[in-house]
Amino acid sequence: MTLRLAHISDVHLGPLPKVKRSELFSKRITGYVNFRRNRMNADQPEITAHVTAFLKQLAPDHTVITGDLINLGLDLEIENAGNWLAGLGKPEDNTVVLGNHDAYVRGSRDKAMAAWQPWICGDDRKPVASADDYPVLRRRGGVSLIGCNSARASAPFLATGYFRKDQAKRLAEVLRTEHAAGQVTVILIHHAPFPRATARHKRLIGLSNFTRVIAEHGADLVLHGHTHLATEAWLEGPEKKVPVICVPAAYQWPGYRKPPAGINLFTIEGSHRKAQITLQRYAYTGKPGEEIIPAEEKVLTGSAAKAAPAEG
Repeated sequence: MTLRLAHISDVHLGPLPKVKRSELFSKRITGYVNFRRNRMNADQPEITAHVTAFLKQLAPDHTVITGDLINLGLDLEIENAGNWLAGLGKPEDNTVVLGNHDAYVRGSRDKAMAAWQPWICGDDRKPVASADDYPVLRRRGGVSLIGCNSARASAPFLATGYFRKDQAKRLAEVLRTEHAAGQVTVILIHHAPFPRATARHKRLIGLSNFTRVIAEHGADLVLHGHTHLATEAWLEGPEKKVPVICVPAAYQWPGYRKPPAGINLFTIEGSHRKAQITLQRYAYTGKPGEEIIPAEEKVLTGSAAKAAPAEG
């Protein structure tokens, strides 16, 4: 069976709703100022609309969104993101993991989890209410989508993620079970899970817990967001290197300081250890009539893949 898996991330849905003064008596004040100064011109809802429309034209079998649907964790943002998800498609065809902006202040992550539950929970439909309920598992044919959580409210001027030993232990158990069944495993997480991926104040705390699980149990693919970049890294597995792929944020415009908005489309075939995975990147151009075009195509794993880089 072949699975066509689309990946978008860091949607940061705009425009930002009107913020009450009382809502700014928190970390939100720094985020609000940063948004007004640095991202207001780049955060363009029409770009996200083009990305969404093109995504539907691609008609993937499944879509994953690796976090940061919103900006400041406002109640109205959470509600608007729920409506956006409903417009994107059925929950069984779309999987969401949360990012640091979805957990921007204390309590916002729990509200987002509750509001977006159908797109977050696993196939078992068990409620996901905290980091203790991760990883979640969705099987789509021979591919296992394993959602992890790195989102937790952090202090002002920080955008760190967290990956604790208890979640690492549970992830190891899921990987062991899925690999024994021959499933191709795709791990979803918001923060970049490889060394030197980003600045210290945006790093994944507990990174070694994650990389240790991969080193011991392997995986076929890891997808993340957070950096807003079109990157490819590799982690050591027990038998082969594991590709770690990011996609540019779904709102960025050409000429912004980071790559323009994009979609990654993966074609996945085979079984664990024999997975054939091809990546097709699409990029936003802003040109009428060809807003989004193919940007890169490559074989990541399988017989036609080039050797993985010596270092990730």
